[in-house]
Amino acid sequence: MIHHLRAAGTSLILDATGPGAPVIVHWGADLGELTDPELQTLAAASVPPVGPSSIDSPLRLSLLPTLHEGWSGRPGLGGFRPGAGHTDLALELVDVRARGANAVTVEMTDAAASVTVATELELTVQGVLRLRHTLTNTGHSGFELAGLDAILPVPDRAGEILDFTGLWSHERRPQRSTLGHGVWSRESRHGRPGHDDSYLTVAGTPGFGFRHGEVWAVHLAWSGDKRVWAERSALGYAVLGAGELLAPGELSLGAGESYTSPWTVAVYSDTGLDGLSARLHPWIRSWSTVRGPRPVLLNTWEAVYFDHDLETLGRLVDAAARVGVERFVLDDGWFSGRTDDQRALGDWFVDAAKWPEGLHPLVRRVTDAGLDFGLWVEPEMVNPDSDLARAHPDWLLGSAAAPTWRGQRVLDLGNPDAFAWLLERLTALLAEYPISYLKWDHNRDLLGGSAHRQTAALYRLIDAVRAAQPGLEIESCASGGARIDLGILERVDRVWTSDTNDPLERQQIQRYTSVLVPPEYLGGHLGAATAHTTGRTSALGFRLATALFGSAGIEWDLTQASPAELDQIAAWIAVYKERRALLHSGVVVHTDGSDPAIELHGVVAADASSAVFAQVALAAPRAALPAPIRFAGLDPERRYRVQALLVGPAPHAMQTVPPAWLAQGAAELVLTGAVLSRVGLPAPLLTPEQAALFTLDAV
Repeated sequence: MIHHLRAAGTSLILDATGPGAPVIVHWGADLGELTDPELQTLAAASVPPVGPSSIDSPLRLSLLPTLHEGWSGRPGLGGFRPGAGHTDLALELVDVRARGANAVTVEMTDAAASVTVATELELTVQGVLRLRHTLTNTGHSGFELAGLDAILPVPDRAGEILDFTGLWSHERRPQRSTLGHGVWSRESRHGRPGHDDSYLTVAGTPGFGFRHGEVWAVHLAWSGDKRVWAERSALGYAVLGAGELLAPGELSLGAGESYTSPWTVAVYSDTGLDGLSARLHPWIRSWSTVRGPRPVLLNTWEAVYFDHDLETLGRLVDAAARVGVERFVLDDGWFSGRTDDQRALGDWFVDAAKWPEGLHPLVRRVTDAGLDFGLWVEPEMVNPDSDLARAHPDWLLGSAAAPTWRGQRVLDLGNPDAFAWLLERLTALLAEYPISYLKWDHNRDLLGGSAHRQTAALYRLIDAVRAAQPGLEIESCASGGARIDLGILERVDRVWTSDTNDPLERQQIQRYTSVLVPPEYLGGHLGAATAHTTGRTSALGFRLATALFGSAGIEWDLTQASPAELDQIAAWIAVYKERRALLHSGVVVHTDGSDPAIELHGVVAADASSAVFAQVALAAPRAALPAPIRFAGLDPERRYRVQALLVGPAPHAMQTVPPAWLAQGAAELVLTGAVLSRVGLPAPLLTPEQAALFTLDAV
């Protein structure tokens, strides 16, 4: 049988006529309505020739290609049965069941190897493809699983690869390469995705950008070790692949046991990277845990670090309330013996020396000011210098001789006693205090133990904490952006995009993180003038404009701000509150500028009735007169009123006379979306590290 899944401009055609594993005939642009005879004709016509010096039957790339069918590329399935010698896995089709119009389940078996595989494929109404496999050991002895991956074909014109790398406080750095013969493989062994996470692997037509080109992309919705790759074989096929990276012996399936792979999320677009976001963001929002407006929060870390006392924090609460902050988050330093980052991690009891009455006086100060209270925790980690580590060395993950990282070891969440202790401590804190929000940190790689077991246990722990405290919100922080993926996103309401608040770094980090993750998840904070992570000093207006686009917050000792600065911050928060419904529900757009020093990005309402854009000068421009500002994503037929939006001090521009439309006293500017997107408006001559904001409202 042949199945045609169609949605939102995307088609997937699955040829399950057997007898081997089914074949994806097409994944990409919508092919329109096809009759059953037409589908059969296409599938039959897609069988390739048999070439010289090759297998004597046509090579077709199946859902789980292996050497058995002649595929000499990276296989989709691998494993063996100890003592049985080499296992030549060869799957045969058993059944295909449709689950509604756009989902199928394929059942396959290898009777000789005594394994079965069920593959689920779903194409959502937003055009997002999801794929996962479940392997069951039907034999009487154990089966060692080496890999169970999703492999998707892409056409030969997808000749360029984009993925990401990075490091602490410099996440989401894009890198491009040409896809020649061979494998471009990215593997993570951090026990978390890592700061250098490949994140989203995109294959596209050469030169594709944010607004142009055909692109095919995959992401693995998993927070542990993984591998994602692109491969072009000399045999003629090109593929994208993804799967959990399993260490040798890590996953042994006993008789009757099963393993289900993480979901591989795959997206096609014929309008560049923004086209991917236009499918991914609405799909994520359809199942998101986020409910209601994203509150403005103040996090205490860069304001006070470990210096906790009621008087200091009370003044900070008062300053936060003055400017309109809605949530106050107490960061690291509140628990027993925690005076620096080398001790006491894991001893999750309120420090009686700092807080003789517990956190109750601070919580009252926060709630009396009209703010929610949030708390920082790092449940998965422990310092060797802690009561917990001394009492339970058997709860630590990995070898005792393994190096520490930031003075930390990892708590083995797969140990039932450690899991139960952590769950009790967290739920006890949530029961004692009105905590609305947990900032859940994760400050090191595992470097030992089973990443699979640890990740699965983490998911169970977060699920249990949320079940015990309905309405609790959780932020995923992993020394910044080292654990941002669609597996963790199912369980949290916010991610800490990076440990840097430097707006210049943040512009690029937020730009590329938002290709996959909607902006309402992306925590971005107003920091001090001189950034803690880079030492760079930035203007207040640039910092405010950068933090506006996302889940906005503050990480600055506001008691050190001047009255004028506090007024400007209050005005910025007022704009954020006024515009966040748009910022957190609209379509994210970027322009493909000719000058990498000048960027334009924005959010357009889903009904195209309004928009907010930022023109950002990252460095000195190439030309004395930069290219016009072309506002993408508008309705070409509607007319829009364009206005400058001021949040804080006006951006600095080196110009004797501003553009006529921005001059003081200039007439109201109303133009069609077609004119604004294709012709554009003259740009102000911003100096480096400045941003100008604009609103567009349909009239």
